[in-house]
Amino acid sequence: MENYNSKLKNNARVLRKNMTKEEKHLWYDFLRDYPIKFTRQKPIGNYIADFYCFRAKLVVELDGSQHYSDTGMTYDSARNNYMEQTGLKVIRISNLDIWNNFNGVCEYIDKITKSRLNRKNAIPIDD
Repeated sequence: MENYNSKLKNNARVLRKNMTKEEKHLWYDFLRDYPIKFTRQKPIGNYIADFYCFRAKLVVELDGSQHYSDTGMTYDSARNNYMEQTGLKVIRISNLDIWNNFNGVCEYIDKITKSRLNRKNAIPIDD
């Protein structure tokens, strides 16, 4: 990956060891055994994505309360813009949704992942 920042490798390792309850729930109860590979705490540019699927070019971010402050929303906007400029799709999921609608969250991630793969694998039709 051309936008991999090796300087963030140690930070990402620490974050993997200290995942939030919501990240652990999503990882151990869905993404770890998902048939399309996701990785945890992936350095991308100057950021670390919570979860990343290389094949689908998809980033899944879990948002706690700090993400809804003015500062958090400004940071997340810049982060999303950067990732989207590199061809990635970013989806944001609130921590509350992890606890209140876990099956819906899993279905949503599955739908977006498969949609991205289908679009990527589509054969262009000449008119």
